[in-house]
Amino acid sequence: MNIEIPAGLTDLLQGYTVEVLRQRPDDLVDFAVQYFSRLREEKQLELLRDGARKTHVNFGGDEQPMQTDSNGEEDEEDDDDDSDFEPPVINRFNRRVSVCAEAFNPDDEEEDTEPRVVHPKTDEQRCRLQEACKDILLFKTLDQEQLSQVLDAMFERKVIPQEHVIDQGDDGDNFYVIERGQYDIFVSKDGADVRVGHYDNRGSFGELALMYNTPRAATIVATSEGALWALDRNTFRRLILKNNAQKRKTYELFIESVPILKSLEVSERMKIVDVIGERSYQDGERIITQGEQADCFFIVESGEVKIMIKSKTKTGQENNQEVEVTRCSSGQYFGELALVTNRPRAASAYAVGNVKCLVMDVQAFERLLGPCMDIMKRNISHYEEQLVSLFGSSMDIKDPGN
Repeated sequence: MNIEIPAGLTDLLQGYTVEVLRQRPDDLVDFAVQYFSRLREEKQLELLRDGARKTHVNFGGDEQPMQTDSNGEEDEEDDDDDSDFEPPVINRFNRRVSVCAEAFNPDDEEEDTEPRVVHPKTDEQRCRLQEACKDILLFKTLDQEQLSQVLDAMFERKVIPQEHVIDQGDDGDNFYVIERGQYDIFVSKDGADVRVGHYDNRGSFGELALMYNTPRAATIVATSEGALWALDRNTFRRLILKNNAQKRKTYELFIESVPILKSLEVSERMKIVDVIGERSYQDGERIITQGEQADCFFIVESGEVKIMIKSKTKTGQENNQEVEVTRCSSGQYFGELALVTNRPRAASAYAVGNVKCLVMDVQAFERLLGPCMDIMKRNISHYEEQLVSLFGSSMDIKDPGN
């Protein structure tokens, strides 16, 4: 019997297998849940960033649950034809009238004239809020001032069991970050509410209705007492969407200039833009440390980075003196060889002056940079030649360029 393998399944399982072999988790099932949940979050962020470039109404957007039911399947609503679109039903809370015909333009300067929203918080509330938001992907591209404005604008909402946080068909008014509590996700189909996912004490929801200016495509019901942090629609658009759209344009232009990435297709480079983050370092700050496990790959956006290796004595013993091997400037990369060879970092990297780097985690690196691996592997011999010229031998280091 011929069985057709679904497209993408081989790559999906291969990526998971690589991570299992790399991290050797005790619980494979729990590790699988974490791994695939992360992939799901990245896909959700990709949808959001793509939407930031849209300036037309999209009535087909769905809320994306962070977790699905145990059967691994996700119910999706059929896309409605725009001509058959019906206005959302006003819910029992009498929220503001629909803005679904309003398109988001990230270049619109009128958004910046709106007054800044501030909800006062105690020190204890601020600490809880920061903890809840630390892993929210949408916030990772914000600079410190923008993040502070977002946290200032968020307000706490306590929920009780069976409370409806949002209802399918309602207008999108807030984006929610979960501090604690459990929440079920329901989608109405053929007159029945179907449970399609669940949140457990972490995650966020509600952004796609704000992003695409569509009615809520799912209902979120609290199944326990809990606490949420909410961000109003205007602040969400003004700070998060606009910032993401602007940074995406900047990243797109920069990625196109990186020599090693020119071998990738345009669509592949766009996927890289969706998953990279940005980190800043001050003069002399250590970026990576020799001997540590590698978890990410760096591209220098601005500034200069020096790569340093601990020298060895005549007897082969390592000492604390570091010798500079090379420097990386804008458009160059480092940290790749430890990922290619699956070994600890064989060198340290330090900022020279103020430095900004684009950073890609190991999962995205393995998934997206496959076509570049041959180039990276060829560089290993180049680094060994540098070591021989400096120390008279390779010092048994196979990947000093990281």
